[in-house]
Amino acid sequence: MKRLTIIFAILATLGLTAWKLSTNKEKVEKKVYQPDVNLKVGVTTSEAALRNLSQENEFLGSFTPNREIEIKPLAGGEVIQLPINEGQGIRAGQLIAKLDDEQIRLQIEALQVTLEGYQNDLKRYEVLVKGDAVPAVNLERTQLSIRGTQAQIKQLKKQLENTTVTAPFAGIVTSKLIEKGSVVSVGAPIATITDISALKLVVNIPEKSINQFKVGQTIPIETQVYPNVYFNGKVNMVGVSGDAAHNYPVEILVQNRSTNPLKAGMYGSIVNDNQLKAQSLSVPRQAIVGSTKKAQVYVVENGKAILKDVTIGVANNEYYEITQGIKAGDQVVVSGQINLQNGTAVVAQ
Repeated sequence: MKRLTIIFAILATLGLTAWKLSTNKEKVEKKVYQPDVNLKVGVTTSEAALRNLSQENEFLGSFTPNREIEIKPLAGGEVIQLPINEGQGIRAGQLIAKLDDEQIRLQIEALQVTLEGYQNDLKRYEVLVKGDAVPAVNLERTQLSIRGTQAQIKQLKKQLENTTVTAPFAGIVTSKLIEKGSVVSVGAPIATITDISALKLVVNIPEKSINQFKVGQTIPIETQVYPNVYFNGKVNMVGVSGDAAHNYPVEILVQNRSTNPLKAGMYGSIVNDNQLKAQSLSVPRQAIVGSTKKAQVYVVENGKAILKDVTIGVANNEYYEITQGIKAGDQVVVSGQINLQNGTAVVAQ
């Protein structure tokens, strides 16, 4: 009897709990928003149409010299000639500096006297060796002495050449770091020569635009100092490594000219038309829902928003190319998608 009483109590408790849960569920369901299927949602639409997706991008950079070098002598000594001045134009091979070479010339003269003595000894030994008057080893030693002296003379003549410092290419002397009478050491810079017969415009191109540039491509260049004047540039280098911001350096070579001359450090800009697609079926960027890899759009058909999968092609700042999923003339929703589900009744505003 007692056991039956316990069982009845448990069953009563379970029944009361089930009734309470059912009552709470009904209350919660009443509080949950249930959309009215007959209520039309206001949306903004745009037509899927054929559009020209090409766009112009402007990139700014600065000009750098085609060539620039610090002149460093390969010999040391006192500077006895320095026929250059800052800002002076200079030809390839023109004298920049002459170092004192008197000691080297004296050493060469002494070695030439020594060499002459060895050569005279060689002639005598050749006669004496034939008559067995002296050992042949004396002849061999004299020959080696001649070769050694000739090598020393060649070395000194090379040092003598190094006392004359000339320009490796034509340009402008942009800095003179010493004066006549200075004593310089090997490798110490004495002047800087800059070649601006051609200039390099270096611009940093973002990742999305880097494929628009190819080596050998001709690009018009504008400058701030000469408005409405265009310079022809040729892409000389396209960087293969970007920086932390995913920008890639592009180097464009520009031939300088006497009219409207350019200088290193000036700003230049390029305007490049990416020519993505001439005419392509496209929709505004705002129409795309989801990700670009799994893109969808709402198309208004018979007063309802129908969710369709689409395939995206190229893009510019305003439109995405649609290669599959919709057709020209379809009205796509560009605003109000947050209130839509597949099949929602809509009214275009």
